[in-house]
Amino acid sequence: MNHIFSSVLRWFDDESGLDQLSERDPDRLDLFRIIPFMILHIACLGVIWTGWSTVAIVTAIGLYVVRMLGITGTYHRYFSHRTYKMSRFWQFVFAVIANSSAQRGPLWWAAHHRHHHRFADKSEDIHSPVQKGFLWSHVLWILTPKFFATNKKLVKSWMKFPELVFLNRFSIFVPVLLLLVLYLFGELLRIYIPSTGTSGTQMIVWGFFISTVVLFHATATINSLDHMIGRRRYNTPDHSRNNWLLALLTFGEGWHNNHHHYPISTRQGFFWWELDLTYYVLVFLSWLGIVNDLTPLPDNKRTSNLISGIKPGPKSM
Repeated sequence: MNHIFSSVLRWFDDESGLDQLSERDPDRLDLFRIIPFMILHIACLGVIWTGWSTVAIVTAIGLYVVRMLGITGTYHRYFSHRTYKMSRFWQFVFAVIANSSAQRGPLWWAAHHRHHHRFADKSEDIHSPVQKGFLWSHVLWILTPKFFATNKKLVKSWMKFPELVFLNRFSIFVPVLLLLVLYLFGELLRIYIPSTGTSGTQMIVWGFFISTVVLFHATATINSLDHMIGRRRYNTPDHSRNNWLLALLTFGEGWHNNHHHYPISTRQGFFWWELDLTYYVLVFLSWLGIVNDLTPLPDNKRTSNLISGIKPGPKSM
């Protein structure tokens, strides 16, 4: 009974009962970790009863865009790789935006991603499709006890910020708050502007459940498909690939072989034809003074370590 209570409590407190997680079979699927994940997916079927409206669909798309930029620009390029700088205030604001994606806390995300880069596609890699196949790399790894905790040794520099530690520990708080706000917004529209044809339940089905599920799987393709399908320009010691379709879905993250070649660059689309929306947004934010010191891509890095027979192309604009 204590084990069940601790497992359920971890839905709300990510650090609750970590010492009780089984070490006998750390790669096993954790039933209590799967339940919230399945509810998130099953709830999308609510669209059968709620229907759709222009407001609900626009909200879902808007939240996908904003939260994807939070993941790619904040969790990945900032917390994981520190490719640019910003003030403590904006650091927290963007961490909250990224956290609303329901992809755990900033320190957990960064620690696991740093571990991935350290052992990319080797036996120690936490989500390599080369080692354990597509399903494991795409989703199963996050549903196991082994990878539930945050490896704080890998994110020591971020541990000094108590607001980030709080956000990391109670990572469910912001997503639930978003869900409630969406419900209230939908209900206000239903009551005061019924011509929109929306409601509270419709808004959470589209704005939260559908948007969040699509966001998760789009993000996860970088762990899975982008180490399986695409082209390799650089001779990196892993199986990372560049995939233009995944780059479109994830706002630049699909240029994954570029990224593994030079991970500290703020820019991942190394050439002008490689669209990198996250980078463009970060450049715009730098013009506003919100972020600064974006790490450039040196010309010698763009043209070094090329796979034999691959032409680097013209310089990026």
